[in-house]
Amino acid sequence: MEEGAPRDRPGEFALIARYFRPLADGAAGAFALTDDAALYKPRAGEELVITADLLAEGVHFLPDDPPESIARKALRVNLSDLAAKGADPVGYLLALALPKDWTEPWLRKFAAGLRGDQKRYGITLIGGDTSRAADRLTIVITAVGSVSRGKMVRRRGARPGDALFVSGTIGDGALGLRLRLGSIDGGPAGANAKHLLDRYLHPQPRTALAPVLRQFATSALDVSDGLVGDLAHICEVSEVGASIDLESIPLSKGARALLATDPSALSTILTGGDDYEVLATVPARKAAAFTAAAAVGGVSVTRIGEMTRGRGAPVVLDRDGRRVELAGLSFDHFRSG
Repeated sequence: MEEGAPRDRPGEFALIARYFRPLADGAAGAFALTDDAALYKPRAGEELVITADLLAEGVHFLPDDPPESIARKALRVNLSDLAAKGADPVGYLLALALPKDWTEPWLRKFAAGLRGDQKRYGITLIGGDTSRAADRLTIVITAVGSVSRGKMVRRRGARPGDALFVSGTIGDGALGLRLRLGSIDGGPAGANAKHLLDRYLHPQPRTALAPVLRQFATSALDVSDGLVGDLAHICEVSEVGASIDLESIPLSKGARALLATDPSALSTILTGGDDYEVLATVPARKAAAFTAAAAVGGVSVTRIGEMTRGRGAPVVLDRDGRRVELAGLSFDHFRSG
């Protein structure tokens, strides 16, 4: 937060009216944030998909991150969940707990970050709550999306023989965080270090992939806690196994540069999280059509493995077919540092 919080800051209700009511413009059921709840009536034949993410200062973002970036990340991680379920965004609720040193300039920039992404992704604020935080800034966003009845793409549904795909590149967000914290030398990444830092601050939800997933995917989720660990969720509920080809995992130039000089980058890439890319399974016979349809939507997808018979954790195989040993499968809020 910025220093020098003025004593004449607006109260809770004036704060809502000044900074958040304008974000609800155009949402009839939001009632300009003047009621206790929002009203939304799905169109005939549609169902709602609802997801929520909590972001805590010091865990999901750093205290000196720009307020616009914090706002974008909070909204985008939810949009990423909706995209992976094949849902189109409808609206969102914002619960915001502000620390005692919050300032109007900070909040103004935070609201501007939300406003820009609302326009970019076609979603509107429809309600929420504000409160004083006991300690650090905490943000909870609940996002609502819609799909045609029975078309939500679940984690359950993967079958042995399905091709395993991931969108974009993997490892950038987690490596970007390590660069911020100084736990990895960013020198080898050169100018590409900026890309890694940006991917940590600004996830890129693959909303354009949602209709393609509805058409082709047997299961999907977004990679938030680590590629291998999140794939394990699909394996568990689908009662299948999975094999990942290490050489096929798509990496950015910056990630490749760090991996070439620091072996610890491999574990970060495979298990670090903060990717917010879509991991999906597709029938092998439809793999080419899935890739082509994703490209039409402007999203690159890469085939990185396949689903296998038998239950168990995913295995990662190197170029010689040897299993890559990992200390853990993913980030865990209650076990990870």
